[in-house]
Amino acid sequence: MAQKRDDADQVNDSRRGLLQGAALGTGLATAMALLGGAISPAQAAEAAPFPGHKRWKIVFVNHVTTNPFFVPTQYGIQDATAIFGMDYQWTGSANADVSEMVNALNAAVAAKADAIAVPIVDPKAFDKPIQNALDAGIPVFAYNADAPSGTTNPRLAYIGQDLYLSGYQMGERIASLIDSGLVALFIATPGQLNIQPRLDGAMAAIKKSGKNIDAQTIATGATVNEELSKIKSFYLGHQNLKGMFAVDAGSTQGVAEVMKESNLQSKGVHGGGFDLLPRTVQLIHEGVLDFTIDQQPYVQGFYTVLEAFVFLASGGLVGPANINTGLKFVTKGTVEPYLNTSTRYEGKSTKAQIVPRSGGIKS
Repeated sequence: MAQKRDDADQVNDSRRGLLQGAALGTGLATAMALLGGAISPAQAAEAAPFPGHKRWKIVFVNHVTTNPFFVPTQYGIQDATAIFGMDYQWTGSANADVSEMVNALNAAVAAKADAIAVPIVDPKAFDKPIQNALDAGIPVFAYNADAPSGTTNPRLAYIGQDLYLSGYQMGERIASLIDSGLVALFIATPGQLNIQPRLDGAMAAIKKSGKNIDAQTIATGATVNEELSKIKSFYLGHQNLKGMFAVDAGSTQGVAEVMKESNLQSKGVHGGGFDLLPRTVQLIHEGVLDFTIDQQPYVQGFYTVLEAFVFLASGGLVGPANINTGLKFVTKGTVEPYLNTSTRYEGKSTKAQIVPRSGGIKS
């Protein structure tokens, strides 16, 4: 069922109202001050506010609306729409049903949304609905998942990770950890373009390594509980495996839980996957998982709103542009900052804050 933005759904609406007023009345600098930063009067004077504008509404269609991976994405949307004086709606499907997503996209067009954002998780299903939106004068952006290269999907820009490359680099990491034997690769929803390219990349890298690795793929499902059940069942039937890896957030957490429960790391079994669910981060710290890959879900929301705002404010003259939200391996040696901070940027806190940074910058 679609989840519409209303007062009851949100945390800290008073802060949001202050931010909206600041963005419209005294400019971006004041809005950022309310987010927790300190600015000088000179900086405030130099920050020219945007002219008054309609409260544009951007509709985010999603494929797994209740998945914890997208909590920081929604915080990014909230913060950006507050700063730029916009509204948003979070809608789509709870269980990766493409027809429900298409219906939500069509409903946004019918309701005359000012902008639409959608993960293109199917190679063809979104082509016509997105073209219909563009024909109606509504800009459409892909986030988190994009149409395959060489296809004709007309979306204006993609904001998200290079999915195939991230999977390929994960496959290289797997081949560096394991010389031979059975390796399980878990995927929530095979074929969907938000995660299938990762699986394809991982399989290609493992094959290219030339090692005698028997990589098997296992579908787990779109909900965290379902994923955990499938992973546990596979392990119980294949206790000779050498590695367990996943290409989505929920399955990665499931891998971590199963490895923890059976103490697999002490038996030489390796594990890893994607994203920064709190349990995943904790179990990397404990040495249960070898790694996870951060794709920065917060900015997948924030940057998408930013692109939509600039496009609308400029009458379509500025942008849009593809944004790669990055790839970072998080290991036991680098997990400490993720473990010791609780922020909206990782989805672990509702509090708006500026996080102090210490030490050098690691690429």
